[in-house]
Amino acid sequence: MLDGVQPAEVASFLLYLVALAVIAYAAWRHTRNVDDYALGGRRLSATVAALSAGASDMSGWLLLGLPGAIFVGGLTESWIVIGLVVGAYANWSIVAPRLRAMTRGASGARTIPEFFAHRFPDRGKTLATVATALILVFFGLYTAAGFVASAKLFNSTLGIDYQAALVAGAAIIMLYTALGGFLAVSWTDVMQGLLMMAALVVVPVLALADMASVDVGSHADMLQGMTVIGLASLVVWGLGYFGQPHILVRFMALSQAASVTRARTIGMSWMVLSCAGAIAVGLTGYAYASVAGAPADAETIFIHLARSLLSPWIAGFVIAAILAAVMSTIDSQLLVASTALSNDVIGAIRPDMGERQLIWVSRSAVIVVAAVGVWIASDPDRGVLELVAYAWAGLGATFGPAMLASLYWRRTSSAGIFAGMITGGATVMLWPMLGGRLGEIYELLPGFAFASLAIWLASASSAPTMAAQDAFDRLMAGPESGRP
Repeated sequence: MLDGVQPAEVASFLLYLVALAVIAYAAWRHTRNVDDYALGGRRLSATVAALSAGASDMSGWLLLGLPGAIFVGGLTESWIVIGLVVGAYANWSIVAPRLRAMTRGASGARTIPEFFAHRFPDRGKTLATVATALILVFFGLYTAAGFVASAKLFNSTLGIDYQAALVAGAAIIMLYTALGGFLAVSWTDVMQGLLMMAALVVVPVLALADMASVDVGSHADMLQGMTVIGLASLVVWGLGYFGQPHILVRFMALSQAASVTRARTIGMSWMVLSCAGAIAVGLTGYAYASVAGAPADAETIFIHLARSLLSPWIAGFVIAAILAAVMSTIDSQLLVASTALSNDVIGAIRPDMGERQLIWVSRSAVIVVAAVGVWIASDPDRGVLELVAYAWAGLGATFGPAMLASLYWRRTSSAGIFAGMITGGATVMLWPMLGGRLGEIYELLPGFAFASLAIWLASASSAPTMAAQDAFDRLMAGPESGRP
């Protein structure tokens, strides 16, 4: 393995950052109002929506967390991918068409909290405020996971101190997200998604060719040491898709209803190929480590392979792909959190603010949310997968059942949505404290179940107002009905 910082790696890494700057500038030139900043003017093509949704979904987890988990635990850990693929397909099929249709028109929502406010006008401001608060809590953790991954990347490849690397990575992401808004995030995600996929395919193929007939043995056993609770906890990850705001806004931004099916095909193809590559990285990394030595941190196995097998120039682009994976999620989360804060809280307090003022408030909110993520990520011992798992569960349980009920159950009441969001979020926060066998269950499963039950009970005991039912009919009968 190559030791020290390679100038060629740094050069190719800097070329990638220059490309980001060019895209951010172009997006800044196309951002004229709040709708442009929050949703790209609702003019995303199927390709951009699919690749940006996939890249913002997978994040550093795909190139650091998943290969590291496979490296340590074997193919058993790949059950999580099965759950995610099924969940992503269901999200594109069930949520995307109707959410897109119900957020169009003159009063179309720009954010997920605003969608709940329009769907339940009787308690719209309260629901929007609660939803925004929960987004900020869990996105604070989610962005922290990304910042940890970016700091590990800078530290292991450029030799920069962890804390300095943390600040540097956050500054880069904050800058282009704040300036270019949704278009910068989406356009850079396309480049980042393609770079991620290429790196995940090339590196394990080269590793296999280099090792020839090295056998991974029992490490490839999908049921090695697997319990029923462990299996369920991995597969259930797919439920989280219904409640991820940074993915859901891509559905809202699609330019045409016909684009949903095409985007689903593109997005699922990218996801399956990229996940297969990440699993292959973990397995080949395990076999390669038995011959050439293992990295100190399992989550850097992809970097370890790239620097061992590739020329410094190509390795630099692979490292850039890892940074791309990290950035593609952090930028989306920062944007969603900041627009929710500015649009649904500050904008509600100061409804007289103009478009330009609101955009600058959103840009300032990006810095605030990022600062919270940096503070959480300041502990270098935090694992990427650990933080992602907790935040994914929190968002999935908080907003997943609420989103499905809002889109498909006309008799859902505002009290039901309020109860569901609070129950889902609280269950995820409290569940790990149980300990024992129950504590081993991934908190998304009980959180999603209890939130769904709370929505049903509260809606059944407090009939929805006429305003809520009328809002459902009006949104369904908008510019595009969204009916199957």
